[in-house]
Amino acid sequence: MKDEHYEDAVDAESLLSHSTSTDDQQKRIKRNKERRKLPACALSAGLLASHLLTALAAAWAGSHWWRYAGDVDDTCAKWTTHASPVTQEVAVKYSNVAYNGSFFHQTIYRGDASPEVDAAWSALGVDYRAMRIPEEYAEAAGLTKNHVKIRDKYGGGYPANMEGLHHLHCLNLLRKSSWYNFEYYKKMGEGPFKNEEHVVKVHITHCLDIIRQQLMCTADTGVLGQVWWNTEKPTPFVDFNTEHRCKNFDVLRQWAEKHQLPEADGHLPKDYLEPPAGVVYPEIP
Repeated sequence: MKDEHYEDAVDAESLLSHSTSTDDQQKRIKRNKERRKLPACALSAGLLASHLLTALAAAWAGSHWWRYAGDVDDTCAKWTTHASPVTQEVAVKYSNVAYNGSFFHQTIYRGDASPEVDAAWSALGVDYRAMRIPEEYAEAAGLTKNHVKIRDKYGGGYPANMEGLHHLHCLNLLRKSSWYNFEYYKKMGEGPFKNEEHVVKVHITHCLDIIRQQLMCTADTGVLGQVWWNTEKPTPFVDFNTEHRCKNFDVLRQWAEKHQLPEADGHLPKDYLEPPAGVVYPEIP
């Protein structure tokens, strides 16, 4: 306000000193006031344009997020898993799954050795044969000339197992070799238990360490709270019944089942595999 009065006064003084008419004075003062209003109008227009651009950018981002939201599961699967034809051909999806972490209430997978328990574990794919990895997926999947390859006339590609099913195979072997089951499976003498005792031992310890590495690699950062039990004397106990985001395991298992190679028990041609094209190790790695 002070500046406005000062400029008006200066204008008036200048006009008076030149003996300008009163009408000219008023016109000049009005023009000066209008010029001072222009920066404020420009600032308001700039702020309006800025808000409008921000709103448009937010709307664009929102529309694109919803457009690509369906790919989040696929992106997560490929980001956290080694390249594989499974993730190329199967729509990996995540969903909330409540773990059955009961301490005393049994499930079929926890039962004592029996044909029924073995069937339940077998249905998980723990005994699936190797599948065929096509040539075009080999390099990305980490397969090289040092790996066993099928002759082109028999379809080509590389024999390989899905790692997740191998982890379950190992867990199943630890179950079978537990003290309360070991004699049952040793007496049956099937699968790993038909080998000599020292081979059975290294197989079990191999599986133990594979599972250790897998659990450390995919360390679960969820938390286990505690609940109260015993109505007469309330006592804390860990709550293992937690919720998790899980892959659609059955779909992955079905893919591996479908892509199994033919049984190798004397049914494959002798020239089914190509001869070694790379390194041949002096001992089992």
